[in-house]
Amino acid sequence: MNEWILLIVAALFGSVISLAGGVYLLYGKWGAKKLQRIAVPFAAGALLAAAFVDLLPEAMEGSDAHMVSLVVLVSFLVFFLLERTLSWFHHHHEHESEGAAHRRNSSLVIIGDSLHNFIDGLAIGASFLVSPATGIVTTIAIAAHEIPQEIGDFGLLLSKGMRRRNVLLVNLLSACATVVAAVAVYALGGQLPVSEPILLAVTAGFFIYIAASDIIPTIHAEPKRRTANIQAVVLVAGVLFVGLTTSLAHEYIGGHDHEAHEVDMHEHDTHED
Repeated sequence: MNEWILLIVAALFGSVISLAGGVYLLYGKWGAKKLQRIAVPFAAGALLAAAFVDLLPEAMEGSDAHMVSLVVLVSFLVFFLLERTLSWFHHHHEHESEGAAHRRNSSLVIIGDSLHNFIDGLAIGASFLVSPATGIVTTIAIAAHEIPQEIGDFGLLLSKGMRRRNVLLVNLLSACATVVAAVAVYALGGQLPVSEPILLAVTAGFFIYIAASDIIPTIHAEPKRRTANIQAVVLVAGVLFVGLTTSLAHEYIGGHDHEAHEVDMHEHDTHED
């Protein structure tokens, strides 16, 4: 029951935090571009650290390393093909022309954001199946990634004439998809047709793809050397922050509480039989 509460609180908290950048865009005085210049590299570092420091080691523990690596590669390619064909994943590219932005339909932005949030929820739920600590780290990385994305979504909807209140309401409802997906995956648990290491490997491939193809290129495209250097430092800060969070989470929350709970339940069922 405690793990259920932690899962729901983490998913809700992650969803609210991810909207922070967009809310600031609505009511703050700092421009969206300045905010994204800091949020984007931090998100890249957070995603990479979550993938390489937490998810992949957990996936490879007691599993075939070659199989896990293959799943990461296949996941990377699948997300690439999805982006090319369906455009589900939002880009953070600042060089997108103003005309192209205005041509994008508001409903498509909302649908795309909801699908993206749903996929994020799947990743959170799969991580909580392994352990609460891994779930917390994954949630933090996803929230960091969602902040710059939501800034772009808020800006697009505002540019199409949507009222601030409606923009906030629509994005709050869209964020609920994360919680729904996380709860659904966690509830299914052992009934899922794939193992937990596979789910973690898919999540890691998702994180690496977003960081490598969608976020880091925007840093390389920064024309001002001073800004690019600052972004590089922020990216490293993102890696260090999630790396430290991973260590603390596994130390104080516990790395295998869920597995121990499953063992206890199995033993309890055996005694009853």
